[in-house]
Amino acid sequence: MLARLFHARSLAPLLALCLAACAPAFGADAPFPPNRFAATIVPAERFEVGATLVERHGQGGTNLILIPGLASGAWVWQSAVRRFAAEYSVYVLTFPGFDGRPAVSGAGMAAAQQSVLELILSRKLARPVLVGPALGGTMAIALAAQHGALIGGVVSVDGLPVMPGTEEWHPAQRGAMTGSITGQVHSPTTSMFAAQQQQYMRGTGVIDMARADELARLSARSDPQAVTRYMAEAISLDLRDALPAISAPVLVISPYFQLDAEQLRMTEQAKSAYYRALMQGTPN
Repeated sequence: MLARLFHARSLAPLLALCLAACAPAFGADAPFPPNRFAATIVPAERFEVGATLVERHGQGGTNLILIPGLASGAWVWQSAVRRFAAEYSVYVLTFPGFDGRPAVSGAGMAAAQQSVLELILSRKLARPVLVGPALGGTMAIALAAQHGALIGGVVSVDGLPVMPGTEEWHPAQRGAMTGSITGQVHSPTTSMFAAQQQQYMRGTGVIDMARADELARLSARSDPQAVTRYMAEAISLDLRDALPAISAPVLVISPYFQLDAEQLRMTEQAKSAYYRALMQGTPN
């Protein structure tokens, strides 16, 4: 379901890319136990920008930068890489603390966004399209608002300028919630975090329960404290006032699954309208 479509013809070929991003196939370069969803595609090039790992696939004229969702890595993009590497230059990012990458103290969304900007500038990427699910989509929207001349387009799966359900919060409420999350005395232990990931995958993360536990073990590779920091920072954001500054076309996809919707008591049409309202002010 398309929640909001801007310049549809220019972004339509990328719709399948985002849908592929919703079907994880995890992987990392650390020595983890075998997993049938592990990434197997060898990149043409692997390098770092700051503390962010970048894997390049293909060498087509159009550049795609694939930004991870929370506790994710190159794993989520395997189907997309197979489909698009022959035609595009595909840059797959893994942030510090995600998917077995070492966490960097104090580094959160700002540092991650800076690494995307540095990638664009250092590689002289001409107006790349930024693609991301959830957290990655929110970062893509932020970058398009802040650096519009450098961005060729945004495709976001479930990533919005403000966390759904917090759109009426005052700045003080956001600050208090962020402080509450980051100020917890004890971060989740590795076993607690793994259990949380399993609960998420079984309840919300995937439709196919035959995949849930294996995918949970892969998302549990991420550093619990880093994931908590990114989550808190995402809740603190409200980018709606910056939306008019975006000059690139933006496509936001609102995933919809009937059983989840029955629990939320929201129809497909209502969810679409809700997402459109949160994106109001985007000019293209």
